[in-house]
Amino acid sequence: MRRTSILHVDMDAFFVSVELRTRPELRGKPVIVGFPADRSVVLSASYEARATGVKSAMPMSIAMRRCPSAVVINPRHTLYYEVSAQLMEIFGSITDLVEPLSVDEAFLDVRGAIRRLGAPLDIGHLIRRKVQSELGITASVGIAGTKFVAKIASTRCKPDGILQIDAEDTLSYLHSLPVSALWGVGGKTGEVLARMGIRTVADVAATPLSSLKKVLGASGEHVHRLSMGVDPRPVTPTRIEKSIGAEETFSVDTADDGLLHRELLRLSHRTASRLRSSGMLARTVALKLRYADFSTVSRSRTVHTPVDSAQLIYQVAVQLLESLGPRSMSVRLVGVRAEQLEPAGQTSMQLSLDRRDDNWRAAEQALDRVSQRFGSKTLLPARLLEPGKPASDA
Repeated sequence: MRRTSILHVDMDAFFVSVELRTRPELRGKPVIVGFPADRSVVLSASYEARATGVKSAMPMSIAMRRCPSAVVINPRHTLYYEVSAQLMEIFGSITDLVEPLSVDEAFLDVRGAIRRLGAPLDIGHLIRRKVQSELGITASVGIAGTKFVAKIASTRCKPDGILQIDAEDTLSYLHSLPVSALWGVGGKTGEVLARMGIRTVADVAATPLSSLKKVLGASGEHVHRLSMGVDPRPVTPTRIEKSIGAEETFSVDTADDGLLHRELLRLSHRTASRLRSSGMLARTVALKLRYADFSTVSRSRTVHTPVDSAQLIYQVAVQLLESLGPRSMSVRLVGVRAEQLEPAGQTSMQLSLDRRDDNWRAAEQALDRVSQRFGSKTLLPARLLEPGKPASDA
């Protein structure tokens, strides 16, 4: 077992927590972040809402039946990514070994920071204080000798907690947990194991590997290793996102080209804003369409010069849409994605010989500044004020 120096830091109800910074009157109440429409889903729920059975990714219609008193807040993705970038800066001030898992959680290996900042538990407390004081939200921290156990620890101490599992206590702690605590053991796998009388991690560890492989196949060995606390994966720093994008599911399937174009413009602005806040440029723009029968097509195009302008991304997205030709059925979901990313500082910005391209970029940067100060919906392109907005983020 390696030294207990791996931290899993996870924000508590991240989107909700960010929103409550400016709406403190909602603290202690059931709050859901998502669009209030039948085909949208819950993006984040406060712990008060979770107590009624509301979960992330649950259809909003079900969530509202379970918690009719919940306050629903429309998501502000640009704000969440800005706070996420600030969060990652805090992690980076602690150690260079940071492996983000999503916008609100990461693994940290703090071996190199112990002499400077103290024991891992002290570092965990330091991170929680910095997140609270600098960002106004709370974090839960799990500390262990492996990534797997550290993530279990952070989950078990939520919300707003910290839990260290020392190397000598790892097996006894793991073996006290239900089998569902193991990565890779979902509902169906749990049912298979239950039929064998396996209900705890200790039961898995006591089961011959050959028996597990017989019922679980190749994943049997993986599950058995985890039950013994074996997880040799190191914390692997990742610095650059491979792609940035956004997509929307329509409340009603549509064949309206005007509506599709307006949504492409909205998604292009969302994607471009994220690119700029991340300090990235994209060499490729991709379009995604999902039809009423759930079949999905995608098209992409590489541009001559890397972009972070919504107008330029939108132009390419419309061209990709038109390249698909006549559609045989209505559209359920549309998405825009920026790919082949590279840092803006490493690229010569020669958008085109057309001065209007640079004007668009300057205007969008001004929108960024206004949104940062007053909220993402303060200013919108005029076309986006027309009716027909889809109901949910996907």
